[in-house]
Amino acid sequence: MAPTSVSSSSASPSAEPRLIVLIGPGGTGKGTVASRLVEEDPSLWLSKSWTSRSPRAGEGPEHYVFVDRASFEAHAERGGFLEWAEFLGNLYGTPVPDVDPGRDVLLEIELEGARQVLALRPDATVILLVPPSEEHQEARLRGRGDSDDHVASRIEKGRAELAEGRALAHFEVVNDDLGQATADVAGIVERYRSAP
Repeated sequence: MAPTSVSSSSASPSAEPRLIVLIGPGGTGKGTVASRLVEEDPSLWLSKSWTSRSPRAGEGPEHYVFVDRASFEAHAERGGFLEWAEFLGNLYGTPVPDVDPGRDVLLEIELEGARQVLALRPDATVILLVPPSEEHQEARLRGRGDSDDHVASRIEKGRAELAEGRALAHFEVVNDDLGQATADVAGIVERYRSAP
């Protein structure tokens, strides 16, 4: 499905890197789309979030910086995060980006984080990735090993996130086909880069 424009945004003329923010409920494939984007576009840098939660099965240091809660809170107190929030009892945060000139930053974050980023950088563009259905979302969550209780919480929270995300995002992409969804997001990124 082609992306739908929700509102407009213009890139900042400053020397700061452009920020592309990918949001969406759990189980929409944000991580997979983000990984594909950076594989296909070497000028795009994916920020690795910190989290206080334990790794899931199959997760390693390439997915998150896993730290204990005290370490996370100490880093936050030092101003080390662009945004951070507590989600379902765990802390998640995006470190302040430190990238080479000419590279743009892709953030794969939660809704509250996107709000914080936009407050700091209103020139950022926000893309909402949505599942084709709750059934698809549930299957993805179960496929990554989430417990029944966690799946139920994610589905319930996802309904509110979709409504709030649509009010916040500049674009929406339905992930019913990974290749097409990645191409749609890549097209949005290119239009953002070419904006005056």
